[in-house]
Amino acid sequence: MLLRASLGLRTIHGQITALVVIALLIIIFLTIPMLEHLVRYDYRGKDIEQVAEQVQTVSELLAASQPDERETILGAARRAGLDLMLLPLSLSKQFTTSSPRESLWGRAIEQLIPPDGAVPPWGGWKTFLDGKRVVAMRVDDTSMLVTVISSNPFQTSDFLRRVTYYLVALIILILLFSAFAVLAIMLPLRRLAQAAMNADIAHEGEVFEERGSTEIITLARALNSMRKRIANMVESRTRMLRGISHDLRTPLTRLRLKAERLPEGTNRDAMLSDINHLDRLLSESLDYLRDNYRKEGFERTDIASTLQTICSEFADVGFDVTYHGPNRLIANCKPLAITRAVTNLCDNATKFANSVVVELRTDPGGMIIDVIDDGPGISEPYRKRVLEPFFKIDAARNDANAGFGLGLSIVAEIVQAHGGELAFLDRREGGLVVRLTLPQPSR
Repeated sequence: MLLRASLGLRTIHGQITALVVIALLIIIFLTIPMLEHLVRYDYRGKDIEQVAEQVQTVSELLAASQPDERETILGAARRAGLDLMLLPLSLSKQFTTSSPRESLWGRAIEQLIPPDGAVPPWGGWKTFLDGKRVVAMRVDDTSMLVTVISSNPFQTSDFLRRVTYYLVALIILILLFSAFAVLAIMLPLRRLAQAAMNADIAHEGEVFEERGSTEIITLARALNSMRKRIANMVESRTRMLRGISHDLRTPLTRLRLKAERLPEGTNRDAMLSDINHLDRLLSESLDYLRDNYRKEGFERTDIASTLQTICSEFADVGFDVTYHGPNRLIANCKPLAITRAVTNLCDNATKFANSVVVELRTDPGGMIIDVIDDGPGISEPYRKRVLEPFFKIDAARNDANAGFGLGLSIVAEIVQAHGGELAFLDRREGGLVVRLTLPQPSR
């Protein structure tokens, strides 16, 4: 039994049931006695049930007394605060169950919370005589005892006591369910959402932590299973494309050898140019499919030295690429991945711009790398699409520098793997600024 109860409390349904039981126990054992004490001392008015009991008691005394003793009994009752009248029983024919003086509010309250005394008055709990609310009790075959009471619903019912119980019960349930919703539902779901935002397919461990209620554990387990299936599917597609790209190099090498044996001329140069273009496309696709930068670990690296090396390599082959920034800046990053990202950006910039500047600086938000060029830039509608694999702004372009459009996709994945941001900004003098914002470096 204990094991079954323990398993039941691991589900949200079982936890809600336990929460309701706890709330009821709190209301029964703690709240109700306290409220009864407060109501007893804060509200001293008599409700219709108490009045009916007192009138019933006096009517029984009158029924058992002699006619000459009744005035003495009525006098004693009046001195005790009871406004009683001994009237002929025939007047009960004039009783009504409603009055023009009665408010809609009073009718609604008595419909919701009717009196439930053990001895109902003569004519019922809701009786009016000459437009006045009365409580009547039969004394004998010819007379009845009548008292006029207020038609105020708070005085003709136990509204205050009951509504206070309902209100406190509702407040306790709301508070308990709010705490339960935050601790058992909202926080675990927020934890799963955060894990989903930071999920990396290349990560081999469990991305979604399997703890909490049974439903949350089931959801986390399903998400982990889905991530594994997606990773396996992507890996199989990547392996297939990598194999195709690699196998194409063999016939391409044969074509290059055959073209180089041809006599020099326009046809030979055109064929070699096309072969070199195909070779660059295959190299680009293999670089994209190669996941070395995904599996690379974080290391303490001199980012400034890395950027200076990249700029020097481009400058050595004739491009106007310069570096601006500190001579030394240590940060925890993936050095090969950062090198690849900045190299791709510089390579794209040199294809369309005359000069390129790589700037490095830090601010309280992190480390910023800007690749600035004086080229035509990228218009606003295309700035998100250029990050998609195989997307090119000019799809019809087929020159020797054209690629598959994978360079910026690789940059975006590398920045995301570092938990940073990639942005395209307009340069005031004309051109484009590609900004990489990475987490704060450690000095």
